[in-house]
Parts: sequence; structure tokens; C-alpha cells
Amino acid sequence: MAKDWFKSNNNQNNTEEMSTRIDEPIVDVNDVSHISAGTIVKGEISSLNDIRVDGTVEGKIYSKGRIVVGDRASVTGALLCCNVDLEGKVEGDVYVKDTMSLKGNASVNGNINVRKFQVEMGAQINGTCHMITEADFDKFVADVVTTQVPGSEPVKPAAPAKKD
Repeated sequence: MAKDWFKSNNNQNNTEEMSTRIDEPIVDVNDVSHISAGTIVKGEISSLNDIRVDGTVEGKIYSKGRIVVGDRASVTGALLCCNVDLEGKVEGDVYVKDTMSLKGNASVNGNINVRKFQVEMGAQINGTCHMITEADFDKFVADVVTTQVPGSEPVKPAAPAKKD
């Protein structure tokens, strides 16, 4: 009897919770966009998923998840994400909603805007570091990212058709 009560209450909560999130895209935590070593990408990358860069990117990278820049990777352009693990080289500004981890052989030539920051000995930073809030990050994304991913901004209603 107690099991039935728990099941019915638990299902009610799940139904309510699911109905409030129905418009959000479903993201699998195992989905990772990978730019392999030997690959060169020019342009802006926007993703709901995590991104791992082991090649070269010339342009902005925006992820609603984590970005990992491998030890031989090179990024020329802004990075915007929730979390970043940086082992390679970045030339551009970095905007992180939560935590940035700079490994010992990492190099950043640009300004860093972050809430939490971890730096290993040997990492190089040529720029300024600003501690930011989530609201600051959201403003940076609105100002910097030109290609929005699904679920990152409200859907605007279509304009009414003009009458001749």
C-alpha cells in the first residue's frame, strides 16, 4: 500500500516536471562534438553538447556544456561555455559560466571571464582575469554569439503578414 502511494505521488511529480520542460531539447550527456587532430575548422561553432578540440579552430566556439581543448589543439577566437578544461592554446577571450581549469602546458592570450578558476603551475596567461556572475555570462553570450542553439532563447512569434 505504501509502495502504491509512493508510485502515484512520484509519477505525479514527474509528469508535472516533464510538462514544464517539454520545450527544452533533449541532450544526452554522452554526446560530444569532436574536432580531431589534423582537422581545421574556420567559422563559428555552437552546440548544446560538450565539445572536444584536438585540432585547430579559427572562430568562436559556444557550448551550453563543457569545452575541452586538448594539449596540441589551437583555438583562435572566443570560447563561451559552462565549463572549460584547457591544455592547449587559445588566442581570444574566454567566457565561462562556472569553472575554468588551466593545465600546466596551457596558454591563453586574451581576457578570461569566469566564476571559478583553477590554474596549474606552468600555465601561461597574457590578459586580464575578471570574476563574473551567471547574469554577466548570459550578457556576454547575447553580445558575442551570433548562432544560437535550440533552447537558448525564447521562440519569437512570427510577424503578422502585411495586407496590400
